[in-house]
Amino acid sequence: MKISWFSFLLVLLLVFSSTSWAASADTHEQFLQCLSRSNQTSIYTPNNSSYSSILQFSIQNLRFNTTGTPKPLVIVTPVSESEVQRVTLCAKKTGMHVRVRGAGHDYEGLSYVSEVPFAIVDLINLRTITVNVEDKSAWVEAGSTIGELYYKIAEKSKTLGFPAGVCPTVGVGGHFSGGGYGVMLRKYGLAADNIVDARLIDANGRILDRDSMGEDLFWAIRGGGGNSFGLVLAWKIKLVDVPEKVTVFTLDKTLEQNATKLVHKWQYVAPRFHEDLFIRILISRVNSSEGGNKQTVVASFNSIFLGGVDRLLPIMQEISFPELGLKREDCIEMSWIESILYFAGFPRGESLDVLLSRVQLSTRYFKAKSDYVQKPIPEGGLEGLWRLFFENGAEGAQVILSPYGGKMDEIPASSIPFPHRAGNLYKIQHLVFWDEEGEEVAERHISWIRRLYSYMAPFVSKFPRAAYINYRDLDIGVNNVKGYISYVQAKVWGIKYFRNNFDKLVHVKTKVDPSNFFRNEQSIPSLTWWKNKGE
Repeated sequence: MKISWFSFLLVLLLVFSSTSWAASADTHEQFLQCLSRSNQTSIYTPNNSSYSSILQFSIQNLRFNTTGTPKPLVIVTPVSESEVQRVTLCAKKTGMHVRVRGAGHDYEGLSYVSEVPFAIVDLINLRTITVNVEDKSAWVEAGSTIGELYYKIAEKSKTLGFPAGVCPTVGVGGHFSGGGYGVMLRKYGLAADNIVDARLIDANGRILDRDSMGEDLFWAIRGGGGNSFGLVLAWKIKLVDVPEKVTVFTLDKTLEQNATKLVHKWQYVAPRFHEDLFIRILISRVNSSEGGNKQTVVASFNSIFLGGVDRLLPIMQEISFPELGLKREDCIEMSWIESILYFAGFPRGESLDVLLSRVQLSTRYFKAKSDYVQKPIPEGGLEGLWRLFFENGAEGAQVILSPYGGKMDEIPASSIPFPHRAGNLYKIQHLVFWDEEGEEVAERHISWIRRLYSYMAPFVSKFPRAAYINYRDLDIGVNNVKGYISYVQAKVWGIKYFRNNFDKLVHVKTKVDPSNFFRNEQSIPSLTWWKNKGE
């Protein structure tokens, strides 16, 4: 009896699939047996009544909380460094693929989703923060959130802060690993620019600090992205000086209130502001004040000044941006820690205790992208952008423009893996949110943001079109996680995130994790695999 090639291939596929699942089942059981030798480690499998609540608690993007989303075979929640070490060694020994989760804010869900059978190492219990006011430093365990860090700093000092992000529920592990962008970057740079030591478990299960890991690996983990080089247990950070009073304001300008010309002018002046001044713009679609069903686009000029209002007003009115029309009554003086609540969207007077919550104000479906702008976008280009905001799918869209200049122009592009320094006027974060479930709804909104991204191409950085790794976007390229990770394949997305620093990251990865134990869809590849495969 003759067998067609199609039938033959189908049989091979079925055999391969059943063999793969059998192998993964064996790996799964061996991993659990290895972990069971420790009575302390908390282990959750789908048979455990707490499994779903543990998994879902730190899912911050509803796109990855559906019945069709791949789920982990095991979730482990270690409570000590030695337990994390045991989990790492067991995974390495049995071939179990692991994803490391801090607070779950990875934009593409890579800390808790995988297309291959996997386990989650959830660091939620590693949250000790020790602040030393005398030498202006702090040790922060990688499962902590930014909000918890800010709270602990404020407990100890009113004049110390840290230049990290504005969302308090973001985990420091992933945030610092990708650079860490915040409203004080024009004075102090990124979070990763202010890291002075770290404790890390490497692919061989060794716990290393800066001295024992060496300067190349220490360089790589400060901005080279999470889950590539090892599992960071804790960071030592350098705290920065903040005044007792800062000044904040938010001015909303619609298209009818000259928003186009103001945004156009902002591009020229915002990167040249005094380093104490940061003004970003949040652009969205809103109902018009004219009533009825008419809608418009609003540009919200959202600012912090590291000083009092008496110092700010002359800077704004005489030197920087008089067209904005800032008045004393628009400004609010407050402490630096109160400004954290302001930028996070909490009402004034809210207790600082909200910074200890790991639950977002709202959790929605979303897709994001990023860009860097090196030449001001002409008014006609902005007007084309506004038109996109009136399309179907843009109801929950937002574009955020964050200025560079100041300290960001002074730090060399090779100082850490994050390369986006001098030459950039500002960064753009493109976002679209929605609340309804279903593939058709998701596709409508994702298609919209892809059209927006395509429209922006002539106005943003080129060769490569740069992106920010903490605004993870799998559209720009992915690794083959089901087989070996190709250098050529990874370079497609790698140069967008890291530019000329990508090859050094590959060199470090090859040295510290040649077998590619730590990997995901956008992890740095090891050249050992590449050479062995003869690519």
